[in-house]
Amino acid sequence: MDNILISGAASGIGAATARLFHQRGWKVGLLDVNAEALARLSAELGNAWFVALDVTDRAAVNEALADFCGKHQGQLRLLFNCAGVLRFGKFEEISLDEHMRILNINVLGLLQLTYLAFGYLKATANAQVINMGSASGLYGTPDMASYSASKFAVRGLTEALDLEWERHGIRVGDLMPPFVRTPMVSSQTFEPPALRRLGVNLAAEDIAEAVWQQSQGAAVHRPISLQFSLLYWLGQITPAPLTRWMMALINRP
Repeated sequence: MDNILISGAASGIGAATARLFHQRGWKVGLLDVNAEALARLSAELGNAWFVALDVTDRAAVNEALADFCGKHQGQLRLLFNCAGVLRFGKFEEISLDEHMRILNINVLGLLQLTYLAFGYLKATANAQVINMGSASGLYGTPDMASYSASKFAVRGLTEALDLEWERHGIRVGDLMPPFVRTPMVSSQTFEPPALRRLGVNLAAEDIAEAVWQQSQGAAVHRPISLQFSLLYWLGQITPAPLTRWMMALINRP
């Protein structure tokens, strides 16, 4: 039976993905810092395996991987790197500690979990890594600079590993949605012009369905929503100045 390990599983996209894959017969593993929410979700999913941890804690991640994969003959069919944090605001008005926290979790935590999972992925037929990217990984987005930078890093890592790990039979891809209706977005106190202009038209369940589609396909990048898909593909064929002009238009006050 296929298994999936999800970081950031306690709420939002991670929780919606856990529910969907559980409904479709997969064995689900849950990781998050929120122990109480994880326990509730685990009970909802028939006592699904879970561990409360910080993805930047190497020892805890290593131990959790060994425990979960050990229950599945040392194999891991799908790793979904969904853990992440976000902060809207003017770059200079956000503390340096908060900028570092965003990069530590969104980039280094993702990199660490992927690195430590390699042996289990390599031992599994049709193994796959799906990273939570973003539309803000296409072009730098004002008022979310460090988050945007983190998603550029995720995009680069995804592209590199998809080529590098092909020899091991491991596919690596990412999802690139615009704004999604999750607690991470709704809890923000600052509204960027891009959010006001584009709106929040996706729910966590929409992204969970995209995770499912990605698990059945081999796309490196999966732009989500017609609106962003058009922008993404336009960005692949138009000169950089035009892409910058479009982003400036979207983000004007």
